[in-house]
Amino acid sequence: MRIPRFYHPDSITLDEEFPLHPDAAHHASTVLRIKANQPVVLFNGDGNEYSGQIISVARKEVMVEMDACLSVSTESSLPLHLAQGISKGDRMDTVLQKSVELGVTDITPLLTARCTVKLDPKRWEKKYAQWHKIVIGACEQSGRNTLPTLHPVQTLSQFLSASTDQHRLVLSPTAHGGFSKTPYVTKGYRLLIGPEGGLSEQEVHQAQECGYQAVSMGPRILRTETAAIASVSLLQGIHGDI
Repeated sequence: MRIPRFYHPDSITLDEEFPLHPDAAHHASTVLRIKANQPVVLFNGDGNEYSGQIISVARKEVMVEMDACLSVSTESSLPLHLAQGISKGDRMDTVLQKSVELGVTDITPLLTARCTVKLDPKRWEKKYAQWHKIVIGACEQSGRNTLPTLHPVQTLSQFLSASTDQHRLVLSPTAHGGFSKTPYVTKGYRLLIGPEGGLSEQEVHQAQECGYQAVSMGPRILRTETAAIASVSLLQGIHGDI
């Protein structure tokens, strides 16, 4: 049976009892129904994982004690920044979850011309918090000990204006070359993908004017979540650790 893994946002001290973060405690006690003395693994984003056990389980508090710190790296050697046009429903959640599992290091949600999600500032804050929990859950499931950076929501123009040493790619159905034509660069890649309906021709041109190489996924039109997962997988397969 797999030992449960939980994210703990604070420093972790060995041989000392402390409570799990409330979100992790709820998942451990209510969803997994973990009992005292069961083994558990924690990570806090410092690149290590910590092994220990459950000490006690109460309705609102789960106490643990860690006894070992292990240097375990499952991070990809390929830095990969996914800039994803925000899509409606659970499609964006799927992109976040799967791209984290596949090893992206940064994610930027983008507001583009064909983005249909319109929220006020407070609702964007709630949406961001929801996305952050999805990133954490994907790290817990996939064995990653370093959280990818989830950047604030930006407009496409804001994202394109940022300087970078990474090789820049924009997904376009009219591009003539595929991912096999991308050069290997040690700094990694910035991958720009539109929401439902993709990026407009003007937006693709704008990206190219900012140094982005247009790439295609072939003759078939993919859903935005499929395009993101396939694109990240291709880059990891060609230049990364898959």
